[in-house]
Amino acid sequence: MKIGFDISQTGSGKAGCGYFAENLIRNLSLIDTHNTYTLYPSFGDHFWDDKYTQTININAPNFKKGLTHSSLDEAKNFWNNDLYDFDEALGNVDILHSNNFFCPIGLKKTKLIYTLYDLSFVDHPDCTTEHNRIACFESVFKASLYADLIISISDYTKNHFLKLFPHYPKNRIFTSYPGNRFSNYKIISKKPERLENLESNTFWLNVGTLEPRKNIMRILNVYSKLVSENKHFYPLVFAGKPGWLLENLHTIIQKLNLEKHVYILGYVNDMELKWLYENCFSLLFPSLFEGFGLPVLEALTFGIPIITSNISSLPEVAGKAALLIDPLNESNLYNAMIEIATNQQIREELKFLAFDQAKKFSWKKTSADILELYKETYRLPDMKTSTNLVIKEISQ
Repeated sequence: MKIGFDISQTGSGKAGCGYFAENLIRNLSLIDTHNTYTLYPSFGDHFWDDKYTQTININAPNFKKGLTHSSLDEAKNFWNNDLYDFDEALGNVDILHSNNFFCPIGLKKTKLIYTLYDLSFVDHPDCTTEHNRIACFESVFKASLYADLIISISDYTKNHFLKLFPHYPKNRIFTSYPGNRFSNYKIISKKPERLENLESNTFWLNVGTLEPRKNIMRILNVYSKLVSENKHFYPLVFAGKPGWLLENLHTIIQKLNLEKHVYILGYVNDMELKWLYENCFSLLFPSLFEGFGLPVLEALTFGIPIITSNISSLPEVAGKAALLIDPLNESNLYNAMIEIATNQQIREELKFLAFDQAKKFSWKKTSADILELYKETYRLPDMKTSTNLVIKEISQ
């Protein structure tokens, strides 16, 4: 097979989608020397990375770079031009795997596989920008019409999709969990320079893009209460790049009188993130919605006590190895933090359970499963032959 693979979000500032695409293609390169892969550093008309030249590079004879664009305008002109022969422009691949929410249409022979991460923009439209909400919804809707196969990163996300788009064939959507890139980590003996002010085992950690969906405001409200009760309470560390709708975060922290207690690190590299996981007191991840929840899986690998939400996909990832709370209830988060801080037994129990739970997720297994899905998709009847019937049924 000739496989086209979207690597557009695997650049230097990658987040969840980028980590999924990078680790999947890296592991596919280790097990698949038979098929050929064409990698696309830019893909779609919505997401754009000015540093697209820093996307992942696979040094193997059956891998090569494919079509790219030098600007977002150039990409928009390409993907929205009905005159293009997209199959030819993309290298006449047999299978095209989209990994960044964008769903191409207009393919004539190429089979399309679409990675589905989450539908948070449907349940929580207030937690994103209108531009992003519309772009994501349009893309997922197009996937429900044109994708020959959909790979969901959790059962929750798969079921959520089928509830919203019941016309999509259930036998063409599969769950394939992300693995953990830190599964074989080595203990970091030297603290990264940027983290010199942090002491081992004496800080709370939150990992992820700083946006409302991550429940940042409730974390700060609860933490402020704890600080007011104990002036020497552990610092709170946020590790993640700025997102949207929280541009005034520093002002909020000042109003809560938390400047001396809260560290906003911004984007951290893998070495820094490893040290943070390895040395934090606990991971706080009471997210309002997750398609998977990668920081929870990463923290499990390090045996960290975790506080996370009892909704969406997070119980699926955490299992019994975390304290699950109602993310809308600040008292739940407050009580869980007190429990972690004062109950050594629960900390030891969670650590024991964490290692076993983490073993359930493996990139080796995931990449092997997805390679089989490539083969299955290659043999499937083309979804495009029935798309017109589906559109007619929806319009009625």
